Amino acid sequence: MINKENIIRCPWCLKDELYTKYHDEEWGNPVHVDKKHFEFLILETFQAGLSWHTILKKRENFRKAFDGFDVIKVSKYNENKIDLLLQDAGIIRYRLKIESAIANAKAFIAVQKEFGTFDKYIWSFVKNKQVKNKWKLMSEIPPKTELSDKVSLDMKKRGFKFVGSTTIYAHLQAIGVVNDHLVNCFKY
Repeated sequence: MINKENIIRCPWCLKDELYTKYHDEEWGNPVHVDKKHFEFLILETFQAGLSWHTILKKRENFRKAFDGFDVIKVSKYNENKIDLLLQDAGIIRYRLKIESAIANAKAFIAVQKEFGTFDKYIWSFVKNKQVKNKWKLMSEIPPKTELSDKVSLDMKKRGFKFVGSTTIYAHLQAIGVVNDHLVNCFKY
């Protein structure tokens, strides 16, 4: 879709400026910083069953509530912190997702210890080379793939929660392991 700047973008991002900015500056850009990996992982798991737009609008609130996505701090959250988060109207207040963020922080740290970084782990599934699909229409983009099935299964074995294949595919797209910008998009 062409917008007022005569730039062709993926049509999903034209809802508002927040979505467009996310599309233009983040979505599909390869991520290689563990802190950013953890942020996207937590946000994707909270997004399960909701729209990504809902999460984007609450992103700054999530950053504050989850200590800037400091994986060590999140891994140490206790029942008191869970209770505080459940009272925070700025985030998604769902106990299982909050508890999964803590479990995921612990699993994330274990992966870092085993692989050196989470980045090495997640990119190893594609041998450090971005999967660049050639979709022409949004309707061609699948909700999950064999790759996301494989990553999801491995992450579940490692103790990660709320990491079904569809969530993981969205995560792989967000962190640029998979480039699903449409072929006519300027970001392709």
